[in-house]
Amino acid sequence: MSDQKNKKIASSSGRLGVLTPGLGAVSTTFIAGVEAVRKGIAKPIGSLTQMGTIRLGKRTEDRVPLIKDFVDLASLENLCFGGWDVFHDDCYKAAANAAVLDRNQLDEIRPFLENIKPMSAVFDPRYVKLLKGDTSNVKTDKTLMDKAEALMRDFDNFADREKADRLVVVWCGSTEAYLEQKPVHQDLASFEKGLRENDPHIAPSMVYAYAALKKGVPFCNGAPNLTNEFPAMLELAEKTNTPITGKDFKTGQTLMKTILAPGFKARMLGLNGWFSTNILGNRDGEVLDDPESFKTKEVSKLGVLDYILQPDKYPDLYGDFYHKVRINYYPPRGDAKEGWDNIDIFGWLGYPMQIKIDFLCRDSILAAPIVLDVALFSDFAKRANLKGIQEWLSFYFKSPIHAEGLYPEHDLFIQQAKLKNTLRYLMGEDLITHLGSEYYDF
Repeated sequence: MSDQKNKKIASSSGRLGVLTPGLGAVSTTFIAGVEAVRKGIAKPIGSLTQMGTIRLGKRTEDRVPLIKDFVDLASLENLCFGGWDVFHDDCYKAAANAAVLDRNQLDEIRPFLENIKPMSAVFDPRYVKLLKGDTSNVKTDKTLMDKAEALMRDFDNFADREKADRLVVVWCGSTEAYLEQKPVHQDLASFEKGLRENDPHIAPSMVYAYAALKKGVPFCNGAPNLTNEFPAMLELAEKTNTPITGKDFKTGQTLMKTILAPGFKARMLGLNGWFSTNILGNRDGEVLDDPESFKTKEVSKLGVLDYILQPDKYPDLYGDFYHKVRINYYPPRGDAKEGWDNIDIFGWLGYPMQIKIDFLCRDSILAAPIVLDVALFSDFAKRANLKGIQEWLSFYFKSPIHAEGLYPEHDLFIQQAKLKNTLRYLMGEDLITHLGSEYYDF
């Protein structure tokens, strides 16, 4: 058995409340999907926690349980849901407007969805300039600290109303305008002073993260915003023994990059250029039509190849490749995003080759199971007394947060191995190295 850290993992019994800032396409698809699965009218396709297995011990032992049977995760039956949004639409109406799921399927669970109504949001139009429509459902408290305290009361009221024993927060809101770290982000005292003084460099997502961590509630960042990975927030997470994860759900085009780029590198195939363009018409696409919000997303998407391919270590193969990312708002496409890639590679003796990908994906369909998995794993991490950055959940994010001094691991297959080995470690099982020395003479 592995030399596990002797961590006592608390039971998952009781109800887990999953709270989402943003009650739009992603969150409503997630919530409706969980209810559809609970009613037996759909399968949780894409969810590692629900459908994934994990090998234990030697290959000859044939021990391959479902992850949800190996690890004590909260059951779907024990989940309850809430969220915040600038719009007043209940979960059914918001899901119908998002038009991700078939209306007939939504109607089968309509009463459940209609009962989920958004709480008033923390909102600042400077950070999401192109979010249009009725924005009257916003908190009007005087200071950002007042708003954070109002969010904390929302946590308590939700837990009382839904009889939730534990909570987890997953950011499913819009991409905010690009923001770099400022002095207000460098320590907790400065950040709390900034909250009291309405520092303009504190974005709404940071207020949610602060409120959650202050209450000891795990916080997962599904957008590329500067939300929870700066020193003040890390200090708070350590202080309250709370897990944090992020950032930016790895769904369509970047998912393809983290699958393909490791393959090129494994075979020592060179790269001359990778051009990526996206067209999408959902609210995310509308928000990203603003250059400042797009820059936040662009930085998240551009970093993937450099870290996987390591051009400094393989200059002949990757030392001078061109990487371009574009996102175009195209309303007729709705949530059915199209991600098109042109990849110029070269092989033996430098001869050129091309790969073209046209990924006709559904952004929220790919994101919804990620919301479920990071919520369940973050709750598990909290019960296992883990705190701070949960790098083992990098598998789910475009721009994984990581400890200072480390580079982020973007290779999907290394990320998957890290996730499963973390589960084995916490449960006292041997780690899997795939060495195979027990089967052959070395």
